[in-house]
Amino acid sequence: MKLLVILFATFILALLGTFLVQGKPDFIFSGNLGMAVFIIFTGFSHFKFQKGMAMMIPEFIPARMFWVYCTGILEVAAGIGLMIPAVREITAILLIIFYVLVFIANINSSRKRINIFKADYTGPGMKYLYMQRIPMQIILIVWTWYFGIYLH
Repeated sequence: MKLLVILFATFILALLGTFLVQGKPDFIFSGNLGMAVFIIFTGFSHFKFQKGMAMMIPEFIPARMFWVYCTGILEVAAGIGLMIPAVREITAILLIIFYVLVFIANINSSRKRINIFKADYTGPGMKYLYMQRIPMQIILIVWTWYFGIYLH
């Protein structure tokens, strides 16, 4: 849930900043900036916690480390794409698809009690999935749809 603090804090600061500069808050910019900062932050974490993230990917998927790095790069690219109005909508659509697909790794991670930070099996388990991850995924999908597609 710490990541959601990044999302909401960036959004609120951007609203305040656009209000101070433009005289009115810019919801589209602020909402997309919040998600961009969030997704870029998580993208960079793929390079810091790569071993733990590779453990999240189901065994039947080959070249797991490749997918960890690839998704990290894609997340950074998505963050940039959300800030470019001409590609914002397609970026938001692809990001929503990504969030749905990545949820499979979150289910696998919870079932195996994977701690991505330590790259071991001391994670919180299924309670984390139900109490934190599912609500967070819903927030991310709705947020991305609302600011990247609906208001666009």
